[in-house]
Amino acid sequence: MAENGRAQKYTGGKLCFLQSSSSTAALGLERRPCSCTSMHPRHPGTGHVLRYSLGINCVDFRREMQPVSPFPWGPVLGAAVQGRPAGCPLVATFLLLLLGFREEAGLTLGASPCWWHHMKESHQKVSQEPPDHQGVEYCHSTGGYENAACQALAKTSLLICLRFSFSPDANAVSSGSTKSAAAEMEAPLPGLSLLLVLLAVGWGSGAVTAWPTSPGGCELVQSTADCVGRWLSSVPGNLRGDTEELLFDDNTIQVLGNASLLSYHQLRRLSLTKNRLELIEPGAFLSSQGLHVLSLADNLLFTNYSLTAAALSALPALRILDLAGNRLTEDMVSVLVWNLSSLESLSVARNIIMRLDSSVFTNLTQLLELNLEKNYIFEIDQAFEGLQRLQRLNVAYNYLPCVVEFGLTQLRVLNVSNNVIEWFLALETDDLFELEVLDLSHNRLLFFPVLPRQSKLHSLLLKDNEMSFYQRLPNGTSLADVTVQFLLIDGNSTNVTTVSLWDEICHSNLSSLRILDMSQNQVWYLPEGFLAQMPSLTHLKLNQNCLEMFHLSEGDPLAMLTELDLSQNQLAELGAEVGAGDVLPNLKLFNLSTNRLRVLPPGVFTYTRKIATVDLSHNRVDLCPQPAIAGEVESAPCVDIRGVETLTHLSLAGCGLRGLGGHPFQGTSLMHLDLSDNHQALSGDLEWLQDLALTLQVLSLRNTSLSSTAVDFSAFNGLVRLDLSGNSLTVFPTSLGVLKLHSLDLRDNCLPALPPDVARTPLGKSLREVYLSRNPYNCCTLGWWDALQRVKALHVPDGQEVTCSYASRTLSPRALPEPVLRSCRWQTADLALLYLVLALPTCLTLLVAFAVVFLMLKQKLLKMVKSRCGVSSPY
Repeated sequence: MAENGRAQKYTGGKLCFLQSSSSTAALGLERRPCSCTSMHPRHPGTGHVLRYSLGINCVDFRREMQPVSPFPWGPVLGAAVQGRPAGCPLVATFLLLLLGFREEAGLTLGASPCWWHHMKESHQKVSQEPPDHQGVEYCHSTGGYENAACQALAKTSLLICLRFSFSPDANAVSSGSTKSAAAEMEAPLPGLSLLLVLLAVGWGSGAVTAWPTSPGGCELVQSTADCVGRWLSSVPGNLRGDTEELLFDDNTIQVLGNASLLSYHQLRRLSLTKNRLELIEPGAFLSSQGLHVLSLADNLLFTNYSLTAAALSALPALRILDLAGNRLTEDMVSVLVWNLSSLESLSVARNIIMRLDSSVFTNLTQLLELNLEKNYIFEIDQAFEGLQRLQRLNVAYNYLPCVVEFGLTQLRVLNVSNNVIEWFLALETDDLFELEVLDLSHNRLLFFPVLPRQSKLHSLLLKDNEMSFYQRLPNGTSLADVTVQFLLIDGNSTNVTTVSLWDEICHSNLSSLRILDMSQNQVWYLPEGFLAQMPSLTHLKLNQNCLEMFHLSEGDPLAMLTELDLSQNQLAELGAEVGAGDVLPNLKLFNLSTNRLRVLPPGVFTYTRKIATVDLSHNRVDLCPQPAIAGEVESAPCVDIRGVETLTHLSLAGCGLRGLGGHPFQGTSLMHLDLSDNHQALSGDLEWLQDLALTLQVLSLRNTSLSSTAVDFSAFNGLVRLDLSGNSLTVFPTSLGVLKLHSLDLRDNCLPALPPDVARTPLGKSLREVYLSRNPYNCCTLGWWDALQRVKALHVPDGQEVTCSYASRTLSPRALPEPVLRSCRWQTADLALLYLVLALPTCLTLLVAFAVVFLMLKQKLLKMVKSRCGVSSPY
């Protein structure tokens, strides 16, 4: 009956038209068909939508594809690709043909080409992070392994050859022929069950981790038995009878038999994740009816799901069930959870669910959390009608093209990120929605979503869409004059929904909104009064848009704002009306990087009493005061941060700073300063940084053309991290030796060596990490390298990239060849020994000459000594 009903639904027609009372040419909209999703528990979802949009072609491809016979893959695949939503992988089409379309066309054997089913290709999704479950790849062969590509695939992967064609009966979709079509398919394909088993093994293998090489015993900790990764093929029966928690993840259990859990009457939690579980026998849980948590993720439950469902029905106290990664269709899920009315949390993520209706989650009246992420869902039709207590719903990483008539008033968290949604329209009602978090990021939204008029929304995530505002259009048309009508046609009944987009935005109650992320969109301005609706906003992200101006003023409604990100826009001006009042008084982080700013409004930071982090990198700004430049009467605009006492982090990377001088940081307490990529910023000394000598902890001078070794860092005793990479240093700065740095970056310089005693200096004793690669070190002067290697607490993250030069050869100091070491030892021998060897013959010659002279003049010398030193005796 369920199958017949589903077939009738597919043949039924629902149309949704989007009309506009004004010309759509101004918006550049096209008329495209789309399969919409309704999340209203009392209103049916739409099967087809004809609407104006900027988006993709997305229709119910289950009904669009027509069966052909014999089975020429090209035409059918072309029809599938033409009718499927953009971004849908071919795996969805193939599984549809194999599993879903089997009810509508009838699958029979034929002498069709051989298609090799490759189980290795990952599921891909356009412009989004790919889900972690697997897809399929097809290789065409005229028979066997004659095709070279098939041979290559056969050597590296599990391959299945499937010969099939569709019956020419296009009327097989009718309710009367569904069973016959299925029977026609089953008869000529007695091995289809085996095919599905192998299919699941291929898909499941990507999610199962490597097995242990040898079995081992379970670890017992109080009432928990940890048997994870023990290579067990069955549940051991010799564990303690009062065990409440059994963990059998990462094993090879294939069947949970009727006697497997007989000894564990106190069992409350059972985890069988990442096994090879195909069957749970109907009586497996009869002795463990107090089970609360059951995890069966990443197994092969699709093979015997009906028997497994009988076993699950014997768990009246089950609260949490995880069925993720089991290759389950929506019909299988419906059977498995049919009698689990006690469930509070259900995960069916990473399966092959495509369409949801009211029959799937029937009787789950206590369900609080539902996870449907990483499936192939393209349509939802009244699927959550009976889930009156549902609070958290995750439908991320699917193929929903739009959400209309959202009416789940009890829902608190909705995640529909990483779909292909172009429209989000809440139900027109004054009912209070409990919705607190709405994640629509990584979709294809064209407009700001039409939100519930009354809600508790505090987090709205709209990152990575195609959203813009159209209140001001090039031809003068206002969006307030554009009325959009949705015509929901279901049989003989027609429901017309009229929406004025700008009015809906204005009327939505956003007073509790604290986090708004609109980054990576196409926003080029914010409508007047848009932010005034959000007095509680604390985090606003507008980075990676097309903003050309952003205006700040006293009494701005953003008094609670603590983080404002306007980076990677086209801002040429930051407007501000600064007087005696406060402007963004609670702002702590202000990111203006990668814009076209040359100046900030004077005193913009004067009244931001809590500002701590400012990022002005990659703008064309200068710091005040500027050094006098000959020939220039009036100095260029500059940014004045003097006296901003709360400022601790400042980035000025890539700002084109010129010859810093004076005291640009006077009155600040900066701890982190980034001056990298400013080639003309340094003037030979660091006098202009002396105001930060006591507070500065992190300093980046990367790629600043630093070459003078006379630069004195000794005054910066508080420095813990210094980046000098990308410069032209030829000698290690001696002033660094007295610092107690924790991190030092010397990459991309011209250093032939470091001081031999660097490891014995205060610097060497305090360093925890040092970057040394891409310098022309001399292989014969590596004493400093050996000394650093002996420092136990020191880590060289790029040690594998460090090289040295010897006779035009580039070598690694970690493994110098013996001939090179011998040659270096001769070159670096002690010069004193060499001098001694050279002086020894001369010394011997002089000694011999002295001896000869002495012997020749011995008598005369003795007489002379006696005559001069002799004393007469009194006797």
